[in-house]
Amino acid sequence: MRVREALPLVSMLALTALVAACATSAPGASADSQFASLDSSPTFYADVVPILQQNCQVCHMENGQNLGGMVAPVAFTSYDTTKEWAPRIARAVRTRQMPPWDAALAHKGDFSNERVLEDSEIATLLAWAQSGTPAGDPADAPPPLEFDMATSGWSIGEPDLIVQLNEPYLVADDVEDQYINFDVEITAEQLPEDRWIKAVEFRAGSSAVHHVIANPIGGIAPGVEPRVFPDGYGTVLRKGTSVSFNMHYHKEPGEGTAVWDQTSVAIVFYKPGEIIEHVVEGDDLGMFRFEIPANDANYSFHTEVTLDKDVNILWMLPHMHLRGKAALYEITLPGGEKETLLDVPTYDFNWQHTYALTEPVFAPAGTKIDLTLWWDNSAANPHNPDPNRSVRFGRPTTDEMGFGFLSYTQVEPQRFVAGEEIPAELAGRSVVGGGN
Repeated sequence: MRVREALPLVSMLALTALVAACATSAPGASADSQFASLDSSPTFYADVVPILQQNCQVCHMENGQNLGGMVAPVAFTSYDTTKEWAPRIARAVRTRQMPPWDAALAHKGDFSNERVLEDSEIATLLAWAQSGTPAGDPADAPPPLEFDMATSGWSIGEPDLIVQLNEPYLVADDVEDQYINFDVEITAEQLPEDRWIKAVEFRAGSSAVHHVIANPIGGIAPGVEPRVFPDGYGTVLRKGTSVSFNMHYHKEPGEGTAVWDQTSVAIVFYKPGEIIEHVVEGDDLGMFRFEIPANDANYSFHTEVTLDKDVNILWMLPHMHLRGKAALYEITLPGGEKETLLDVPTYDFNWQHTYALTEPVFAPAGTKIDLTLWWDNSAANPHNPDPNRSVRFGRPTTDEMGFGFLSYTQVEPQRFVAGEEIPAELAGRSVVGGGN
């Protein structure tokens, strides 16, 4: 791939960066008129539990997932607990703040990991909360879901390998933003041979972790879900690999704010005999020359990449900091046809999603991919640390970044067998994003 802007070494932000938030209801539409009313009062076991299982419990469960430092505060797996939270559930789904997801509603069905409630499902949750949260008959509930987190502690299941910082690291009282690297060797005992990666899950070891880049395994940012490759897709991890943890810590400085961190990552490999047909690759479209004027509420910047080979695009992940506002990926085919790959009208720094396409998008050599990002540097942005200064690219959270990560694979299937020798030219490398 040929990227218009050269990427400096500090841009190794292979942030892998699931779930994003705060898509608001239509302007001028009241909460009561936006969703249709129901003829009868729904009950928890018959009507609410199926919605929770389908859309909520993947995060709101006991020992919930750590999504780049974001952990659901409560499990919606019991009637008593869910009843207590009913008013807040109603408020969150009415405004579409939950489930967190930032892609435009026009994308419904485009992404395999989307979290979008149907209007009828929202109406059910609102009616249940407003009618006194009736329990109903427990026999009407579907069987409870079984989560890998409950047994292994990891949502991807029992790991074949866990790599973590060699020892706990103290993020001191006076730290606001700190970048520090830790090299962790994967020993021959841990990984005696080259393996194909099936799934990767990071666990931030403290609340101070802003993001992690762990070359060549991947990384996380706030809200990022585990990376689970579809069957037949994967990347290579070579024996003797040393993982470089590039840690970015961010917190409020002050006496008593120090925390210990020992971030870790779990890996599941393909089992011997399983077939891998698609080697996943990744690139980032980086922006480094922008300057966002003070008090500018709608600053935009554009970059592009032209493909030099045929690929199938798998997923995308935009990344900005606190002033991030919106993102748009577009493709222009060699014949001139143009279409939208991803429209994120309301970017949320705290929920940085990987948008995994339900069906890969074929992009022949010569296809141009355009990335446009927007920032809000005004006082109207409640997350803006200082609207009265211009902002450029910088690593601290209070500066800004602009990346559009992209993952893809070759078009023609190949054939590799897990457990057999892996060709030397398939070098291990980190891949942005995740998704199922």
